[in-house]
Amino acid sequence: MLGLAGLIASFFSIVYGYSRLVFALSRAGYLPKSLSLTSKNKVPSRALIFPGIFGFAVSLTGEGDLILAMAVVGATVSYALMSLSHILLRVKQPDLERPYRTPGGVVTSGISLILSLVALTGVYAFDPSAFYMTFGLFVIGGVYYGLYSRNNLVASSAEEEFAMLSVAEQELNTDVG
Repeated sequence: MLGLAGLIASFFSIVYGYSRLVFALSRAGYLPKSLSLTSKNKVPSRALIFPGIFGFAVSLTGEGDLILAMAVVGATVSYALMSLSHILLRVKQPDLERPYRTPGGVVTSGISLILSLVALTGVYAFDPSAFYMTFGLFVIGGVYYGLYSRNNLVASSAEEEFAMLSVAEQELNTDVG
């Protein structure tokens, strides 16, 4: 009984998570803007319905284990990229003000990077087709970004935002002084 309750809670967490992700990506311009429209009650119904239909259609194929393995590949790649990003940021911008410092710094991020790459090889050994299909989806996503999303973004890049803030602060300081 407790397992069933946990399964139901996990299901609703997944629905909530994917709907917020699709909504946010649509708002930023990475996905079609129609997915970020809300109902009169401010519910992003399209961001709930369309991915749900996709997930249901995939579940009918009987490839649940493949989908799970693909999710593990995606998560493992994400862990590796986050670790690598942390290392590069610490090396390239060591004096950047940070509200939080990672215990162990680059050493723990290096260990995390190595462990995630080892885990990635384990996933490949478990199901090579999931590995290749996930990377195929990464390529499709990259092509989609390059051909469509990059030209339709609503939000600016972080560098552009920082540059605009810097210019605005300089203008304020010049006007005050």
